[in-house]
Amino acid sequence: MKDATKEILKELIQRYPQLGAVQNDVERAYIILEEAYRNGNKVLICGNGGSASDSEHIVGELLKSFKKKRAISREVYDELDGYGVDGAKLKSTLEGSLRAISLTSHLSLSTAFANDKEPSVVFAQQLYGLADAGDVLLAISTSGNSENCVLATTLAKVMRLKTIALTGSKESRLSKLSDVTIKAPETETYKVQELHLPIYHALCAMLEEEFF
Repeated sequence: MKDATKEILKELIQRYPQLGAVQNDVERAYIILEEAYRNGNKVLICGNGGSASDSEHIVGELLKSFKKKRAISREVYDELDGYGVDGAKLKSTLEGSLRAISLTSHLSLSTAFANDKEPSVVFAQQLYGLADAGDVLLAISTSGNSENCVLATTLAKVMRLKTIALTGSKESRLSKLSDVTIKAPETETYKVQELHLPIYHALCAMLEEEFF
C-alpha cells in the first residue's frame, strides 16, 4: 500500500475518531478490494433503502474520477486516434474506471423476479448471472440481517467470491458469513448510515490513490 493510501485511512480516523474501533477492518476490506482489482475482477454491491443509495453512490465513485484525474488505458487512447472528431472527444473526456456494479439498479429484472419468484432472492439472482470467482460482494445492511443481503452473501461464498459487509455495531448474520465486516459503532439506522458514508468514501479514495 502506498504511503499516500495509508494517509487516507489515517485521515479517516482523525476526522471520525469513533471509527478507530474499526480501522483494522477497513484496512482488511481495502486489501480484499485491491487484490480483486489487481486480478482483473470487479465489485458488486447491494443494500436496501438508504443502503441502496449508498450502493449507487459507491459505484459512482469507482466508475469515474473521485478525487484524482484518471487516465484511460494507453491502448484505448491510441486506438481512438483513428476515429476523427468522435475519437478526439472520447480521448479528452473518458476517465479511468474501477469496475463496479450496483445490484439495486436493475429495475425491470428485480421487479420481474420479485413478482414471479421470490423478492428476497433478487440480489442472489443478479449475483448468479453477473459474478465470477474472485469478484467481491459488498453487502450494506445497518442491521446486518437483511434477508436479501444474507442470501446474496451465502451464494457469494459458494461462487468463491470474497465478501465484505458494512453493518452497525451488533453481531449479525452477515458478520458471521462475511470475510470482513466493518461494524460502524452505532445502532440507530440513521447514525449507522452517517458513518457508512465516510468509510466507503475512504475505501474509494484509497483505491483511486493506489490505481491512478
